[in-house]
Formats: sequence, structure tokens, C-alpha cells
Amino acid sequence: MKKNTFNQLYERQITLSEVGENGQNKLQKANVLIIGCGGLGSNVAVFLAASGVGNIQLVDFDMVSVSNLHRQVFYGFNDVGKPKVSCLKSYIENITPFVKVTEHLVEITKDNISNCVINADIIVDCTDNLHIKYLINDNCVIQNKTLVYGSLHKFDGYVATFNHDLGNGIRSANLRDAFPEIPTKLPPTCAESGTLNTIVGIIALHQANEVLKIILNKGSLLTNKIFIYNSLYHTSQNIQIQKKISTDEIVTSFENENYQSVNCDLSNHIKKINATEFWDKMKSDNIVVLSFSGKLPGNKYNEKVIRMPYFNFNPFIMPIKPTHDYILICTKGLLSYDAAIALNEAHPNLNIYNLEDGTESLP
Repeated sequence: MKKNTFNQLYERQITLSEVGENGQNKLQKANVLIIGCGGLGSNVAVFLAASGVGNIQLVDFDMVSVSNLHRQVFYGFNDVGKPKVSCLKSYIENITPFVKVTEHLVEITKDNISNCVINADIIVDCTDNLHIKYLINDNCVIQNKTLVYGSLHKFDGYVATFNHDLGNGIRSANLRDAFPEIPTKLPPTCAESGTLNTIVGIIALHQANEVLKIILNKGSLLTNKIFIYNSLYHTSQNIQIQKKISTDEIVTSFENENYQSVNCDLSNHIKKINATEFWDKMKSDNIVVLSFSGKLPGNKYNEKVIRMPYFNFNPFIMPIKPTHDYILICTKGLLSYDAAIALNEAHPNLNIYNLEDGTESLP
């Protein structure tokens, strides 16, 4: 494509004195790594590409599902079952010829994080797994990379620019300065607590905006603070954080952590079952399923399924069928395990099962 086409495409940005041709060239030369291509990541990627960020790396191992489409609006029904990174790359290439998109169909782990991060100028965390968020944060600190953080919970969104170079060898606070340790009790995922599509787009745009300001070196950044926005009441606040965790401490954490969700160590009262065992048990008439993640695949056996929000679960007041076995399920098997423990405490004589690896394991 000719230069005049480039200038036409980005004419409105180049007109801004804060951008100009020099700033647009900075965007063109930038290399941004987006980890997670769901609601946050897909929006961030498209808006950065449309703004002229010339090199975008996409990392995700997930496939597009129907339940994604209400908030991951750059995918369609024709994309269901296809890798998100491939669909997103195709979308971006259709809207601009000036962006090189590199797709990585991989799951971020401790073994590959360093190689993924090393060539990028800015890392954007768009994941929904708290262990992986700490993994990304810690590796960015070790590699002296700026990290634009984003996360969601129901109507709330959180954005921050972590570990940014402030000059004179000083870097801004990071995730561990706000929350030094990975919580042992994890918050529910969007699949388990629900989310409104607008908050996803709002937080993604805040992340993309931070990236543009970093590249252009304009405006003020969300450094040494976490921006919190509530879409239900249209309120926002900044939580100030201070640098207090040393790089050496984070290196030690990186060496010792495995950054994996804790597998359910089930007691003798709470039995672990896999997907095959689950479907076998569903054939019984004396089964009740408590689901914190919606219906079963194919709407099978839904007369046996009681769906409920995790935060509304109270085993001490809910009606119980003592002659039935109870299977608790959620998306990944973690929330349901917590609920299974609570159910066992309230009704110790029940036969209680937890679906290992959650509904994601069900064919």
C-alpha cells in the first residue's frame, strides 16, 4: 500500500497535535503482546490495530463458543469452534493492511511465558485466571516490561499500568505491590458470576487507551494506582498503591510458584468424578446436580439440574433430598469444590461428588 493510503487511513489521528506523523510512526513501529483474546483481548486488539499499532501478537489457546458472542463482538456464529487467535487475526487483516498480526495458539505457562514476552514492548493482560495474572506480572517485572492490566467482576472493571519505566531506573508498582500473594480462595470467573457486555468493552478501551498513551508518551498513566469502574452505578475511583515488593522477592516467587490453579484435594466425604463417570451417574433417578455454571451440554438431564449463583448458595437453608446423591459442578471444578465442602458441613451424611475439571471437561 502506498504512503498516501496510510496517511488517509490515519488522517484523523495524525491531525491531532499530540500524535502527528511522528506519533503515528511510533505506533507503527510498536510491538504489543496481548495475552487472552476473549472479551478484553479481542476489543483491545481491534482498537489498537485500528489505531495503527504496527505489530500485534495474540496469545490464546481457546476456541470461540456461542456463549462468548454476547461480549466478544468481533467473533460471529461462523467462528464458533475456531481458534480465537485465528479469527481475530482475520478480522484485523480485513480492516487494515498496515498491521502485522502474529498468532500464538498456546496456553501461557511458566515454561513459555519468558519467550512470549521477550520481544514485545508492552504486554497487555486480558486473561481471566488469577494465577496466570500473577505469572504475567512476575515475568514482566523480571524482564523489565510494562504491563497493562485489566480484569472484570460482574459490573466492576479494574485497569492499571504496572512496572512502567518512570526514568532513572525506577519502575512503577506492580500487582504484587497491591496484593503480595495469590489468594487461596479465588473469586468466581465471569462464567460463574456472569458479566454484562458493556463493562467488558469499557475496560478493554481503557486498556487500549493506556497502551496508546504509553507509545505516544502523552498524558498521564494509571501508574501506582488501580482504576476501578462500576458500570451499574457509573462510579469510579483510583486506589493508590506503593512500590514495596523488591524485584528479588518476585524472582524468588517466580522460581517457587507453579502458577497453576490448586487441584481439588477432595476429602473422603467428597468424591472426585471425571466426565465419563458424571454421565454414567446422570442415568440414575436418585441424582441432584447443583450447577454454578449453567445448563449441561446439549441440555441433557436438565430436570435433575438446579442452577444457582455461587454467592446465593446456602446449604443450611436449601431443601435437601437425603435419599439422593449430589453432584456439584462449575466451569473449572474449583467453586463447586468449595460449595461441596460447605454442603458436606451442613449435611455430613449426604453422598457428595465434585466434577473434576468442571463443565469444561464435558463432551
